[in-house]
Amino acid sequence: MTILEQTVAAIRPADPAALAAARAHQDSLTKPRGALGVLEEVAVRLAGAAAVSPPPLPAPAALAIFAADHGVHAQGVTPWPQEVTVQMVGNFLAGGAVANAFAAQVGASVTVVDVGVAADLPPAPGLTVSKVAYGTADLSVGPAMTAEQVVAALEAGIAVARELVDQGARCLVTGDMGIANTTASAALICAFTGKDAAAVTGRGTGVDDETLARKVEVVRQALRVNGLPGGRESRPAAGPASGREGAGSFSGGLSEGMEGTPEDGRAVPPLEVLAAVGGLEHAAIAGFVLGGAALGVPVILDGVIAGSAALAAAALAPAVVDHCVAGHRSAEPGHAAALDHLGLRPLVELELRLGEGTGGLLAHPLVCAAVRVMHEVATFDSAGVTDKEA
Repeated sequence: MTILEQTVAAIRPADPAALAAARAHQDSLTKPRGALGVLEEVAVRLAGAAAVSPPPLPAPAALAIFAADHGVHAQGVTPWPQEVTVQMVGNFLAGGAVANAFAAQVGASVTVVDVGVAADLPPAPGLTVSKVAYGTADLSVGPAMTAEQVVAALEAGIAVARELVDQGARCLVTGDMGIANTTASAALICAFTGKDAAAVTGRGTGVDDETLARKVEVVRQALRVNGLPGGRESRPAAGPASGREGAGSFSGGLSEGMEGTPEDGRAVPPLEVLAAVGGLEHAAIAGFVLGGAALGVPVILDGVIAGSAALAAAALAPAVVDHCVAGHRSAEPGHAAALDHLGLRPLVELELRLGEGTGGLLAHPLVCAAVRVMHEVATFDSAGVTDKEA
């Protein structure tokens, strides 16, 4: 099997016995039942994922920021120049970004992964070069990636997850950097959830109304030319999209987990969706999530880029969702749609729209606190406290 196939095969759903034991333990602690609200469910979720109750403490954490550029930038979907991607990579490596400040606050390591930056980066501490290509092709005129590129990016993410866990990480946090990557995210969310482009395409870095309207149409065009759901308003009635020519072929069992059904009735394999309208960092993040789940290490998802990548990961391995925690809900409308589709409830809602892993980092102390309760809070019996009468 390939690395990707091995990873998917290693992912197990939440263990029912551990889930039951965790819920029973929560109910025995010296507090009113359910008093910790969502935090109780987080602890139970992590117990099910780890197949043991109480679950291991999810610390230390490791943030991986996957960076890549996008050919769709040429369509004017953002006022930010493409060179900002490589400049921000330098900022991460110098410790000057918001993600660095938040990582220092929670004691997380920071690894920057060049999976598709449109420039050559000099070696630097904290930088992993796993470049698959110098950015993607323009998804609005055809597939963003070839079949080979999407698998290479997925496996690059898996490799980073394995390396960080080998180095001692017990919780992984997703991060991203890529000018124009919210456009690809919106297209992925449309394709995997069936939502309309106007409902899930947001302002990203803060675009004006005119640019937002262009961005929505670019997303629709991308879905249309790639034969994916969501491009209905101006999509041809039937027939394969010419944009798929030259994209390579998808074979093997992973191509059989179908997601999305275009109007012509053809089910689209998840790898094909990801290659058609995703970014190299989206694919790498999907691999990162799969890699963490295969190793039994929880993954805290950041914002809309992570949410769209998690949709792809879940389409490849549905049980991966049992190993994920939604760190926050961003201001991007597509993020809520992605989380709803995944069945995940965000821990933080602060109207963030920065990316980089910032929302996931802010949520990490809450995840740790939820698990620490399971380990350190006394039970009614051990503390000699009278429980509520049945």
